[in-house]
Amino acid sequence: MNVSRVFYVTTPIYYPNDLPHIGHAYTTVLADVLARWHRLKGSDVFFLTGTDEHGLKLQRAAEKKGVKPKEFVDRMVPEFKRYWKLLEISYNRFIRTTDIDHEEVVKKALEELHSKGLIYRGTYRGWYCSSCEKFYSEGEYEEKEGKKICPIHVKELEWVEEETYFLKLSAYQDEVLKLVRDTDIIHPRGYAREIASKLEREGLRDLSIARPKDRVYWGVELPFDNRYVVYVWIDALLNYLTGIGYGGNRKFREYWSVVHHVIGKDILWFHTAIWFAVLLMLDVPPPRRVLVHAFIINRGLKMGKSVGNVVMIDDMLDRYYTADSVRYLLMRLLNLEKDVEFDVELLDNIYNGELADTYGNLVRRVGVLSIKKLGGVVKRGELDEELRGKSEEVVEEVVKLMDNYKISESLVKTFDLLRTTNAYLNKTKPWESENPEPLLYNAIEATRIATNLLNPVMPSVTRKVAEALGFEIIEVDKLKYGEVKEFRVREAPILFKKVKSDIS
Repeated sequence: MNVSRVFYVTTPIYYPNDLPHIGHAYTTVLADVLARWHRLKGSDVFFLTGTDEHGLKLQRAAEKKGVKPKEFVDRMVPEFKRYWKLLEISYNRFIRTTDIDHEEVVKKALEELHSKGLIYRGTYRGWYCSSCEKFYSEGEYEEKEGKKICPIHVKELEWVEEETYFLKLSAYQDEVLKLVRDTDIIHPRGYAREIASKLEREGLRDLSIARPKDRVYWGVELPFDNRYVVYVWIDALLNYLTGIGYGGNRKFREYWSVVHHVIGKDILWFHTAIWFAVLLMLDVPPPRRVLVHAFIINRGLKMGKSVGNVVMIDDMLDRYYTADSVRYLLMRLLNLEKDVEFDVELLDNIYNGELADTYGNLVRRVGVLSIKKLGGVVKRGELDEELRGKSEEVVEEVVKLMDNYKISESLVKTFDLLRTTNAYLNKTKPWESENPEPLLYNAIEATRIATNLLNPVMPSVTRKVAEALGFEIIEVDKLKYGEVKEFRVREAPILFKKVKSDIS
């Protein structure tokens, strides 16, 4: 197996305490687009997603419903899988932290850390958010009316004081800081500067990694003290190792060397400072990339049930009809560095203007004209040099953009080609020409190039277009203008039904 042709991508594993919303979809579709892009480049891809099923948050959610935690998560997991199927998420494994192989990895890792003398007993006192499953130190929380407030969930923190076990993260502070500051692991680099600044300002403090069973009974037991369960974040992070068979085997080493963790910025600290330290302790190399994105916000805040500003996946599917449309809109909005406000009017304009008017209209036009004028058989003739030049330029630019995670910019470039092709039709007017075949060939060929480039973002629509116009979705490095000798156009599909831009 050639390492350069291997790609391993992960999403965070999500708390199945409620149905996933478009915040979850934003991250998951991004990871899926990267997985599909690398498959389109001929790579051997492993894509991991799943659910984080232990901890106080799930325990309380189950108690509220009057059921046992395992019964509760067993009900919720199929809902996540159902939504990921609706959105065509092409994962290779859906991992659950209640999976037996994962619990074994957690115990094995904790046993190793304990045997190395990296875990010690002590007392913890601090402010805790059960939704984040995180302790907040002074300066990290907000204060309102004398109350300590979680900055993410905007809910009051709880004071917790208990006997626990600590992990000696502080011993790895210098090594972690060097990884953060001197490598390109964290992308975009602004997030690396943020973590480096926090490490320099506050240091890397030892972490409480156990919860007493009399408070949190729902978790993986500590292998060296069964009165405690493992802190849910340590349990969760280790899923990335479980997913590809933690150990010294060749598959693990090769996939791990290219692992890309796709995360939202709210879990940056755990996936960098803490995770890098844990991996150093386990003698596992750091991830190749931690790819961080900002939020889709609604009414100025990160989406969350506790805030009451959630947009559900069903709402998006109802308004924009297909999973491909929703995927496209999420990726058009994608901004790794800046939060993006959820704006229905903007989304409607993108959907109507780009998907319906540009792409959908072009496919419909070339399909109808090819069937009407040529009986659906369009043979290669003289190539239009301007359209060929534009196509080759766009392929080159899109490859660079996608390889640098600039998915929204790559979509803009691809739609430049589609607009150029529509303009080519308007200029050459094949419906009036005595010899429309070369004109239609060039238009379909440019459409083929664009459709291939759009495949990772809109897998179903692009397959439909390929089948209708008589071509194949192929590896991107084989995408050359003028390669197809003949198109056999079967139909002229209407791809996108317009939405009415009345804000709902």
